[in-house]
This record gives sequence, C-alpha cells and structure tokens, in this order.
Amino acid sequence: MNGFKNFLLRGNVVDLAVAVIIATSFGAVVTTFTNWLTAQMPSALDDVFSNEVNSFGAFMNAVIAFVILAAVVYFLVVVPYVKAKEKYFPSPPPGTPEDITLLKEIRDLLSARTA
Repeated sequence: MNGFKNFLLRGNVVDLAVAVIIATSFGAVVTTFTNWLTAQMPSALDDVFSNEVNSFGAFMNAVIAFVILAAVVYFLVVVPYVKAKEKYFPSPPPGTPEDITLLKEIRDLLSARTA
C-alpha cells in the first residue's frame, strides 16, 4: 500500500487526471460557443431551414457547468491532494541551494587569498 501512496502522491497522476477533466469540460464550452457563433452568421439557406435555434442558452449552460466542475475538482480533489502531499512528502525548507553556497565559499576563499 505504501508503494501505491508514493505512486499517487509523487507522480503526476492526479495532475494529469485533473487536466483531462478540465480540458474535456472546456472542450464542451468551446463547442457550444462555436455552435452559437455559427448560428448567428447569415446563411443562404435561411429560407429553406427557418427552424433557427438560439444556442446561447446552451453556451451559458456549458460555461456554468465548467465553472461548477472546476470548483468541485479543485475543492474535492486538488486541495485534499495538496494537503496529503505536504503531510506525507513535505517540501524541503527554503534555503540557499548547494551550488550557491559552494560559489560563496569559493568567492570567500579567493578574496582571502588575494587580500
């Protein structure tokens, strides 16, 4: 079970799943917007097909569904994931990276040698 926990929390599985969910939902927003926009364009076939449907409501429905889905995914998946990740794999304390520390030591040694 420990290996599975490491797989979920160390890998990008949750990040990828969230990206797929959000991208799919946003795809619906783009599709409904395109349908609404093309319905607004004049067509030579308007006389033949006079059954015009205003799809702006469908576009707004897709936008609202996207926002609700994004909020649900954020609060029910992302926030608990970040808390669990910090609990089991805490980030290292902020500090000076090793290469910067080494460069400072070299600088100090060179300045002491030339002085």
